[in-house]
Amino acid sequence: MTKETLYNYTLHLADNALILAQRNSEWCGHGPVLEQDIAITNISLDLIGQARSLYQYAAELKNENSGTGAVTEDSLAYLRDVRAYKNCLLVEQPNGDWAQTILRQFFFSTYQFLLYQQLQKSTDITLAAIAEKSLKEVTYHVRWSSEWVIRLGDGTQESHDRLENALDELWMFTGEFFTPVGYEQEAVNAGFGVDVSTLKVEWEQRVNEIFAEATLPESAAAGREGAWMQVGGKEGVHTEQLGFILAEMQYMQRAYPGAEW
Repeated sequence: MTKETLYNYTLHLADNALILAQRNSEWCGHGPVLEQDIAITNISLDLIGQARSLYQYAAELKNENSGTGAVTEDSLAYLRDVRAYKNCLLVEQPNGDWAQTILRQFFFSTYQFLLYQQLQKSTDITLAAIAEKSLKEVTYHVRWSSEWVIRLGDGTQESHDRLENALDELWMFTGEFFTPVGYEQEAVNAGFGVDVSTLKVEWEQRVNEIFAEATLPESAAAGREGAWMQVGGKEGVHTEQLGFILAEMQYMQRAYPGAEW
């Protein structure tokens, strides 16, 4: 059970990184200015690097259990169906406008920063090492997205309104971060996972500090206490958006199996 739990937990972390990377990569060549086009593309590359490390570890765990070498990082990324993905619903949401993309990144990076801070203490040395290495990148992601949230919120009326609209669209997906599912709780009990429910208070505090600088009318937590939260992604129940992402992302591998170039 412990190996299977570790496998599922690692997949969850990898899927979060991969799907958000794929979403962000859609901005490549379409960013509002060249510098920010490059910045969000580099964030995508950071996330893909994190996903690779985690998928490689997950494949190693799976092959140990099965006694074969059939599973690879590529097969985990490109040959699983929608219900096999364990990413949070937030990361699969559409880019929308720049404000929605920025707020999605800010919400996730703030959560990922707190998660990886704790994951560095994992009893699993591989997860701890991946978290420690990734934390350096995530620290930049938080700073970059925070600066943009402030810039949009405290900018023009148009940018402020767009950020508020993004908040209305995305807030409902943030509660899933802090709602542990079975394999997360088992990972905590086994000593290598993080109790995500304990991250909520600090996450809300950090979010609200940035929102205050962004001159939003009320804090996210205070203004939306008790709001309905969408969950299910961690257990394979996704929005229709993930199907569209995988159809594009997996096309080449499924159309031309084993192709190399």
